[in-house]
Amino acid sequence: MTTTSSAQRVRTGRITFFVALAVFAQESTWNLYDSQVPPLLREHIGSAALVGLLMGMDNVLGFFIQPWMGNRSDRTRTSWGRRMPYLIAGMPLAALLFLVIPHVAGSLPLLVLVMFGYALVANSFKPIAESLLPDFVPPERRSRANAVVKIASSLTVMVAALISIFLVDAHPKLSFAVPSVLMVVSLAVLAAKVRDNRSPAYRRALEEDREERGAAKPGPRVRDTVLDIVRDTDRSRLLLIGAILLFGGAWAASRALITPYGMEVLHLSRGEAGGLTLPSGVAFILAAYPVARLAERFGRLRVMRAGMTVFAAGMVLGAVVRTPTGVVAGLCVAAAGASSFLVNAVVVLWNLAPSDRLVGTYTGLYTVGWVGGGFLGPAAVGGMVDLTGWPLLPLHVAIVGLLAVLAVSRISARQRRSASGRAL
Repeated sequence: MTTTSSAQRVRTGRITFFVALAVFAQESTWNLYDSQVPPLLREHIGSAALVGLLMGMDNVLGFFIQPWMGNRSDRTRTSWGRRMPYLIAGMPLAALLFLVIPHVAGSLPLLVLVMFGYALVANSFKPIAESLLPDFVPPERRSRANAVVKIASSLTVMVAALISIFLVDAHPKLSFAVPSVLMVVSLAVLAAKVRDNRSPAYRRALEEDREERGAAKPGPRVRDTVLDIVRDTDRSRLLLIGAILLFGGAWAASRALITPYGMEVLHLSRGEAGGLTLPSGVAFILAAYPVARLAERFGRLRVMRAGMTVFAAGMVLGAVVRTPTGVVAGLCVAAAGASSFLVNAVVVLWNLAPSDRLVGTYTGLYTVGWVGGGFLGPAAVGGMVDLTGWPLLPLHVAIVGLLAVLAVSRISARQRRSASGRAL
């Protein structure tokens, strides 16, 4: 038994590394896209609102495409498996489109067309790469595996910053080539090392297909899955998606509005205010893996609830101690607490899925909640600031975070009354 357990840990570690590598490569392109495409648009467009609208196009596409593509991969049955065919087709195309962006920047129509193509393709395979994790990793070890993936994703912010510092000014076209090469290299490693058709979840999905229909056929569509969630009397899945939307909104507001807060309340320069969140990124990375281990030991919902409360407390600290040091300390506390949610929420949603045939769809639904929160949260908190003033911004963020805590608490209460709570 010890040998079997050791072998399982090795397999889990390998697939975690490969998924983290794929996500690292994808997010490297996204982070550079977010930081360096706006200046290209500004060469043609004077309106900041229009630039923001074009930059938000990828979020709108992701809202619709990611659940659908996650579901398509769930329903795919090939000799390669159900995820790898899409990655092999999508990642090189996304890398090529990303590489082309600076070369077409002289023409606004071409630039917008390539941006749309990149956002469309990159959004299509994003949930598919992430779904490899629950395909291979058993439920009891998913938190620590997802923590590694989240750490890899967080490191891409630093990679994008380094590329901006050392390459963008002197070699603007080369700066887009580096993440493109990373994506192609990561795909080559995935294609050589990962056999999706051998994953435990894929084999269980095939068995379920045969038991239900007598032959391997695709499972439920996105619409069927959403209706099942809405009609379920348990409400745990619906509450969790609501919590994801709420906490995603709180997190996005704490990121998007902190620069004007620093300028208006702390009287910092734009650059100084923009740097307030940098230490909190390090705090997130340091906290991610420990909270994953705590979640696997004490329960994911319990650790999520505690971490979200710490997030709210950190924001309150930033509101009470209105100095740059106090705000940075508050943001660090908040980020460390938020890691408990960011690492574990999608794992809980995977574990609530009624079948291994649906993990890709549920990954997409997680993204819908998170992106929806990212879109609505800053607007809602900004509206509160308009009514009360900038000094109360962190308190408003804390209030939205505590609403998410209430939703998770409701889930915990429901799970305690049912045997399924042990699987979360």
